[in-house]
Amino acid sequence: MVSPRHKKRILGIGLDGDEPVVRVTRGKNFHLVGGSQDTHESMQEKCIKFNEKLSRSGKELGDLDRQEFLELAADCQMNVVVPQAKGQK
Repeated sequence: MVSPRHKKRILGIGLDGDEPVVRVTRGKNFHLVGGSQDTHESMQEKCIKFNEKLSRSGKELGDLDRQEFLELAADCQMNVVVPQAKGQK
C-alpha cells in the first residue's frame, strides 16, 4: 500500500493570472494553483476528463507507467512538462 505521502498527483500551475486572488483546487489525483479564471477552469476540466478516462481503464494514477501517463494526458490535451534525466540536454 502506498502511503499518502508518496501518492502520485498531477500538479497544475497557471501562470497567467493577474488578479489579486489565487485560485486553488484539489481533487482526486490533482492539485491546481493559479491562473486566470479561464485557465484554471480549463485545467479543472482536463483533470476531470483525465480522471474519468483513468477510471474507465480500471487503473489508478500510481498504476500508470510513464508512457501510459503521457498518452492519457495527451488524449486530454494536457500540457505536460517532462523532466530530463540528469546529465541530458
